[in-house]
Amino acid sequence: MGERTNTLFSPQVIDQWAGLGIDLPALFSAGDLGSRMGLVVLEAAPERVVGTLPVAGNTQPYGLLHGGASAVLAETLGSVAAMLHGGPNKVAMGVDLNCTHHRPVRAGLITGVATPVHAGRTSASYEIVISDEQEKRVCTARLTCALRPAAQQNAAGSPAAS
Repeated sequence: MGERTNTLFSPQVIDQWAGLGIDLPALFSAGDLGSRMGLVVLEAAPERVVGTLPVAGNTQPYGLLHGGASAVLAETLGSVAAMLHGGPNKVAMGVDLNCTHHRPVRAGLITGVATPVHAGRTSASYEIVISDEQEKRVCTARLTCALRPAAQQNAAGSPAAS
């Protein structure tokens, strides 16, 4: 799933997922859509996930960053945070995404930072602040994920046959 990156995982994440035979960089990547868009997850911990997205290739007809591109960045970062919060025995599924776009961007790289607003047993919500290279806020998003029990996985990280 997605291209390989050098995501920096927190020590507690590495410890929690160690020995499960799961490829962390693949599981917590930008996925196929994010990879096509150039999204890179730089650091990942339950309390903070950071990623970037180039404006080039992700614009609407007027040459501005597409609002949907900001939404993809926000949902990816918030979902990774929710999955890390839930741990290996839970799966995070986005149920609500809200994005407020503050200013246009024509070029460069945008950076998103997801931090928890609520981290519970069955749901988790994140604020995702997206900024341009001048550290001006471009978009503020909120993602809520449902946390559900994960299917049993085999050593390769694939669902086990029942």
